[in-house]
Amino acid sequence: MSFEIERKFLVDGDFKSQAYQSSRIRQGYITTAGNATVRVRIRDDKGYLTIKGRSDAAGISRYEFETEIALRDAEDLMKLCEPGVIDKTRYLVRAGKHVFEVDEFYGDNEGLVMAEVELSAEDEAFEKPPFIGREVTGDRRYYNSHLRVYPYKLWGGA
Repeated sequence: MSFEIERKFLVDGDFKSQAYQSSRIRQGYITTAGNATVRVRIRDDKGYLTIKGRSDAAGISRYEFETEIALRDAEDLMKLCEPGVIDKTRYLVRAGKHVFEVDEFYGDNEGLVMAEVELSAEDEAFEKPPFIGREVTGDRRYYNSHLRVYPYKLWGGA
């Protein structure tokens, strides 16, 4: 089994000047019911299918399976998704030995910018770049699957 361990933060300040790569992402959800979410993602010109289990109580770790699929298949699967699409640009920023994935959202989530860092252990230390703001790990409002249904424009963060 593969587990994802990550922490999420709001972004406060310039990050784009520190990014070494960016890509456009569109993603939809085939299902968010039950014990897992099934996500379809188109990242630039590649497709992915991801299954994620429920997060632990702290919201830091959960089971994750991801596999690359043909772009055409991803485009077809997007048509089967529940209503609402997440549209964002992801920027990669190095900080110490870690890479922060900074997502700038569009559409109904315009104005939201979040960063996450993947860790090898829940208690692993990491260097925070200066643009890192308040931690939102475990706050389900900031899960992409939640933002699809209750977009940022409706609640304005907090």
